[in-house]
Amino acid sequence: MTDLLPVTPSIDQLGRIIANVAAPAFLLGAVAAFISVLISRINRVIDRSLFIHGIPESDATKSFLKADLPRLRRRAALLNRSLFCAIVAAIMTALIIIVAFISALLHLAHEYGVAILFMAALLMFCVSLVDLARETRIALHENDLRV
Repeated sequence: MTDLLPVTPSIDQLGRIIANVAAPAFLLGAVAAFISVLISRINRVIDRSLFIHGIPESDATKSFLKADLPRLRRRAALLNRSLFCAIVAAIMTALIIIVAFISALLHLAHEYGVAILFMAALLMFCVSLVDLARETRIALHENDLRV
């Protein structure tokens, strides 16, 4: 029965593994904080949309705000895609850490797999940042400052 289990890594080997996954762990923390920012921005867009939808047609002083709904829809779409990419980046980053530990336990080479996962995670994170940048370019409008 014990022949089926590989030799467990020593404390030194585990220390090296932990040192190797330090960068992905920091990236995972940064992506988690970024996801929190995206969720709060999405909530602001939703709150603004709900406010505008609640304006009665008879309210002439605020009815001009209804023209802002397409811009809010575009912002919500960009933020939604940004959030999706950030979550995918977080999943890939978590997989890097998991693969590093499993491959160390099984004495498998994992350098190429981890490198590909890390590059893919960073690419998804960059796409998420680009979508956030695009959303911020259309975020502030003079109608936002009037009400």
